[in-house]
Amino acid sequence: MAKVQKAFGSRLRELRQEQCLTQEGLAHLAGLNRTYIGDIERGEKNITLESMDKLARALGINLRDFFDWEY
Repeated sequence: MAKVQKAFGSRLRELRQEQCLTQEGLAHLAGLNRTYIGDIERGEKNITLESMDKLARALGINLRDFFDWEY
């Protein structure tokens, strides 16, 4: 699995947990499947820009906030 996918997934998990959301709760807010959220967080899925946008909106953040990490 790609290093960037792993880093993005870790950042997503961090942002989700900061808001005390479960994977299921975030999935509901974003209109995505809970298993897809888990796959992203583990770095197993190569997320699309469309899904990133849905997640950012659900979390109430800007897309650029996902990329506040080093890998």
